Amino acid sequence: MKKIISAVFLSALATTAGAATYQIDGHHTNARFSIDHFNTSTNVGGFYNLGGTLEFDPAKRTGSIDLSIPVNSIQTGSQDFTNHLKSADLFNAAKYPEIRFTSTKFNFNGKKLLSVDGKLTMLGKTHPVKLKAQKFNCYDSPILKTQVCGGDFTTTIDRTKWGINYLVDAGMTKQVALTIQIEAGKK
Repeated sequence: MKKIISAVFLSALATTAGAATYQIDGHHTNARFSIDHFNTSTNVGGFYNLGGTLEFDPAKRTGSIDLSIPVNSIQTGSQDFTNHLKSADLFNAAKYPEIRFTSTKFNFNGKKLLSVDGKLTMLGKTHPVKLKAQKFNCYDSPILKTQVCGGDFTTTIDRTKWGINYLVDAGMTKQVALTIQIEAGKK
């Protein structure tokens, strides 16, 4: 009898915990970068007011992310540095106003999300990236009054693949560390 009750309970739980669509919360989502500056210090900055959607099905261990990153939202703490990053030397915000990440696969070990494979489009070029999940969780938000899912993701990219070659010939590293923090509310 206990086995039957448990099976019915688990079946009911699986049907209520199915796939859902979540809207990216721009207040709790950002993409930050850091890059070594000639082996002396680290330059940092971030993009804010991100948009998009997250799909997640915990029972099937599947999901997707479609993340839009507005280039003009970049901030560094220095207006001169921020303006230079927006220029044609680097992100060319006038010609390419958006960076986009679209996932191709969520990778799990049991119930734990390990990473997200996807494609990063920047400066008109698209290349595969793997975002390592530092953490991922869903909870009932007392603020948004809905379920929220999200996590912290990291990767390192070679910026020259996207045509950001500024100062590479002078010895500045090609490698850029990215941290993407996502929170999204269930629609």
